[in-house]
Amino acid sequence: MTEQNPGAKRGPILIELEEEAKVTPSTAAPVPDLAPLARPAAMERVAVLAARKPSALARWFWRLFAALFAFTVSIVTYDAIMGLIAAHPVLGYVAMGLTGAFVLVLVAIALRELSAFARLKRIDTLQKAAVDAVGAADLKAAKGVADKLLSVYAHRPELNWGKDRFREREAEVFDADGLLGLAETELLVPLDASARREVEAAARQVATVTALVPLALADVFTALTANLRMIRRIAEIYGGRSGTLGSWRVTKSVLTHLVATGAVAVGDDLIGTMAGGGVMAKVSRRFGEGVVNGALTARVGVAAIEVCRPLPFMKAKKPSVSGTVKRALTGLFDRGGD
Repeated sequence: MTEQNPGAKRGPILIELEEEAKVTPSTAAPVPDLAPLARPAAMERVAVLAARKPSALARWFWRLFAALFAFTVSIVTYDAIMGLIAAHPVLGYVAMGLTGAFVLVLVAIALRELSAFARLKRIDTLQKAAVDAVGAADLKAAKGVADKLLSVYAHRPELNWGKDRFREREAEVFDADGLLGLAETELLVPLDASARREVEAAARQVATVTALVPLALADVFTALTANLRMIRRIAEIYGGRSGTLGSWRVTKSVLTHLVATGAVAVGDDLIGTMAGGGVMAKVSRRFGEGVVNGALTARVGVAAIEVCRPLPFMKAKKPSVSGTVKRALTGLFDRGGD
């Protein structure tokens, strides 16, 4: 065993690195964001709760409560009017007239809501009938669906050109799929464009408010009102004009569709595509949250189009969430990195 001389000089040590292991500032990976984007769990929970069917006990509770409340109000109002007529006849008859006018307004509102429900049910029936006709390759059933669709849009002058073209070419089609595809192309494609513009406008509004307004709950209020207004406008575009209760029914149907298809959550793929690339590298976290909220609004809008459309997508291309968000937010955020 030999001893090493502690006084001996040591030369420099050279450590060779492989070419692939060299990292430069230009090739280094970006520093990850320590605070990841918040997932819109609140909206997901709202959708799940709204789409849940109430129990039989809850339905009976609200029915009995409404009946008891109406009965109590009627008795109290009747006693008050009769007492007022006995004490002051003129004032009593004035109160009776006002009450009668109020009841007439309530009846008119109820009739409007029933008419709205009938229109919405008609749209749902057309959707199901179209799917059945195409599945069974039943040309006669497809013609019946097309005739009903024409009757739905009979009073829409902006669709006159499409209706005329459909009537001219209807005799040339001899299969159910082709006939309904022709009806979709001539009648629904222009409405699809209008519905997409509504979705893009709502997504743009939600994203802008989320990104630029620092007030607490401002983004939540904007998202809620913008989504409700967007769903109502889409229903009106496709011929399902609705009142207050009808709008709630459409909203509930859209949320149920989102939950049933598993599209209520903004998935990691969508977040990565919309907010994980160049946009998030150029702008702040607040802008990234605006993009995510805009993407969720676009997803709700696409679901509303599927629910409110009288025919399912066959020949026409179904709008995608990523494409809708891209068109809605083009030029809105990318200037921040110039």
